[in-house]
Amino acid sequence: MPRAAIVDTGPLVAFLDRAERHHGWTVEQVRTLDAPLLVCEPVLAEAMFLLSRQPKAQDALFDLIAKGAVRIAFQVSEHVAPLRALHRKYRDRPISLADACVVRMAELFERHQVFTLDSDFSVYRKNGREPLDLIFPARG
Repeated sequence: MPRAAIVDTGPLVAFLDRAERHHGWTVEQVRTLDAPLLVCEPVLAEAMFLLSRQPKAQDALFDLIAKGAVRIAFQVSEHVAPLRALHRKYRDRPISLADACVVRMAELFERHQVFTLDSDFSVYRKNGREPLDLIFPARG
């Protein structure tokens, strides 16, 4: 069964950084997912920052975008009100702009799973109360 996904920062970094703890798991998951992986610009900004000491990994991220393996599928400016509502709802966590964008994307792209390493996504809800369909590593 084909799987479509919205990708969060963690898997992007883990995919490109062989030293990252979840690198192997992330590579295995990517092999089972349909291209393109959907992303928002705040996630890309976080990933580029986290890969700042690895210029080859940053170049590889640009390559993934250029080749269409990763597609920017969200404009923050078109979703200010729902993003603000998510920030207010999860102020106690607090939720990052990237995380809020991923939650909003899960509302818009209903057949897509959220590919993440961040346990906060098990708390976040789309459309008010619906849990997100996650691709998340088993703990243990």
